Amino acid sequence: MQKTGRITVRGIVQGVGFRPFVFAQACDLGISGSVKNLGSEVEIYARGERFEEFVGAVSRGPPLSRIDSVEVTGTIKEIPDGFFILSSGSGSHSGMIPPDIAICSECIADIFHKGGRYEHYWATSCVNCGPRYSIISEIPYDRERTSMADFPMCPSCAAEYSDPSSRRHHAQTIACPLCGPELALYDTIGNVVDAADPVKEAAGLLDAGFILAMRGIGGFHLACIEESAGTLKHRLGRIEQPFAIMVRPDHIDELARVSRHEHNLLESPVHPIVVLEKRDHSGHAEISNLHTIGCMLPYTGLHHLLFSFLRHPLLVMTSANMPGYPMITAIDVAMAKLNRDADFFLTHNRILVNRCDDSVMRDGTIIRLSRGIAPKRTAIDLGNRCILGVGPELNANTTIYRSGFTVTSPHIGNVRNPPTLEYLQETVSNLQRILGAKFDVIAHDLHPRFLSTRFARELAADNHLELVPVQHHRAHIAAATTGPCIGIAIDGVGYGDDGTVWGGEVFCGQVPDLQRVAHLGPVAMPGGDLATRFPERMLYGILPDDEVLALLASRGWPDADLGVLKKQVASGFNVPVTTSTGRVLDAASALLGICRERTYDGEPAMKLESAAEGMEPEPWDLAFSALNGCEILSTRALMRTAFARIQDAGTDDRRLVRSLAASIQFNLARGIAALAIRAAEREGMKNIALSGGVAYNHAIRETIRQEITARGFTCILNNDYPLGDGCVSFGQCVYAGILLNGRRD
Repeated sequence: MQKTGRITVRGIVQGVGFRPFVFAQACDLGISGSVKNLGSEVEIYARGERFEEFVGAVSRGPPLSRIDSVEVTGTIKEIPDGFFILSSGSGSHSGMIPPDIAICSECIADIFHKGGRYEHYWATSCVNCGPRYSIISEIPYDRERTSMADFPMCPSCAAEYSDPSSRRHHAQTIACPLCGPELALYDTIGNVVDAADPVKEAAGLLDAGFILAMRGIGGFHLACIEESAGTLKHRLGRIEQPFAIMVRPDHIDELARVSRHEHNLLESPVHPIVVLEKRDHSGHAEISNLHTIGCMLPYTGLHHLLFSFLRHPLLVMTSANMPGYPMITAIDVAMAKLNRDADFFLTHNRILVNRCDDSVMRDGTIIRLSRGIAPKRTAIDLGNRCILGVGPELNANTTIYRSGFTVTSPHIGNVRNPPTLEYLQETVSNLQRILGAKFDVIAHDLHPRFLSTRFARELAADNHLELVPVQHHRAHIAAATTGPCIGIAIDGVGYGDDGTVWGGEVFCGQVPDLQRVAHLGPVAMPGGDLATRFPERMLYGILPDDEVLALLASRGWPDADLGVLKKQVASGFNVPVTTSTGRVLDAASALLGICRERTYDGEPAMKLESAAEGMEPEPWDLAFSALNGCEILSTRALMRTAFARIQDAGTDDRRLVRSLAASIQFNLARGIAALAIRAAEREGMKNIALSGGVAYNHAIRETIRQEITARGFTCILNNDYPLGDGCVSFGQCVYAGILLNGRRD
């Protein structure tokens, strides 16, 4: 029986209370020795009669840790009596700091404990909760390498930090009102609002209807009560876009239908925004005019304090940045950019090293990969090369593969503007430094004009790195599975092998050999991006008929504009060809008069889904054909059927509109499933993977899944990454790694 040795634990062992956990186990089991951080691993020297029990205990680790391996070797090192936590040293960078974690129940209790050291202190945290990624600049994770270095511990905090019996033993974020970060309330010209308690004053201002910019863990939010939501929408110019809300926990069931699983998500350490079905689909329309509403519970001490003073049960809590742009983190930037949107600013003086938006989930799937989930680390063998995946253009993030693990960053945004490109570059640099990564390969989207593609090319040229272009939808499938499959990718747009705009694709094979075997029918996209803003253009692109021109004329289109549209489609000038599923849904929304102009990403399709909710769809005949060796589903036939139904009744018949919305979704999903099933039967495949942003649509996703499983096939959905473009950078790394390994072999 071994009684002494060196134990090396690798994995996510930074920022999770691993050393205090080891110390406590050693004390309980009578073990002498030491524990030390070495980058992404922990080195333990141990001696004692219960050595093997001790190894078993440390192999389990504390709740927030992720153990990759535990190596036990003999040692000739002399181990004195007692157990000690030693200063950190340099070492492996194969692990990763965990994401920012919601405040735990014990710290909440401390905040509201009368007479306690942490009473009413907004930045209360312990080894089990609080900020991590947002405050770290380097690893090993110690206070001096975080923005908490600006706040030296007072004697009381230092005592707890050194006390093995305290849950703040070696908690790097420990702070109290005497030594920690402070809050301040400002007006729009930068004057401090004189208030004994800034949080109580802020709650009073919110209750009075004012709009506040609040600096949280990962950046600024704009907050207001429900009665001020309309005012905020007008100030932001986002009249139609739904807001997320933060809700008092005892009120959540009153406004939404919440399953047990959704309750668990809301209350988990992630505390994401969860998209829920409203109890009253038409209720809270100033916040969301959909049948759903994005809800989250308070996840910081500041939030809990604010709600303790607030009379209202919920707050609009929306990111203060423009959609697709990076989170605003600095108070001077916030005051410069938000002084017309916010009436007051509630901020703190802790530096946000890494910005981080809120994570969003729906039906157990991830929509936005961010706070609480990312940086996300996944074990996968992609060979010996270090790979950077720079991601797509919209809803982008970035992924780094190194030494058997990928690490995916939090959500970055839409890399079609310089500020977000700079944020992408900043994020790559930060993760590269923290991970100690030296890139060999850069994987990027196939589209030659994306800013992310340009960044990849410039970085590769400067550092003599290999470039691997990855077609957008193949990256989606690679993120879902590396095994043999039929892969369905349904989303908005992606640059195809033939230079056209793909988005309704069926592949067959195994990464990296994924052959396109079926897709939606190619249709015109008049004006390119203009057709995504004005979906009636897309409607005419699918149905270029005089009857559609007459419909548009009846809606107020000038004759001159109709003439230009007709000539444009006839000539093909500035008319890309697309197979996009998202554009079909946009056209359907336009046909039914549900959304004639898109004011935010996904608006036409989201409103179509809401209109269809609760309606029984009608099965329609589906039209299939073949083109260049691929089977084609005719979306023109689907739209023509819907057009014929609506012509007689018009869009004033709201029940018919809702019924047609349900039927269009249902039959489009049936057709897509049929393409995949027939391909699976031809090729002898058992698994069918489904990915793409359209799969967030509950009715479409579940119809496809039911059709697939009813025929005896397995439907693969990736619940660890977003179904939308937030999975693409990970898929790029997977695709590139497997491709290069195959070339090497």
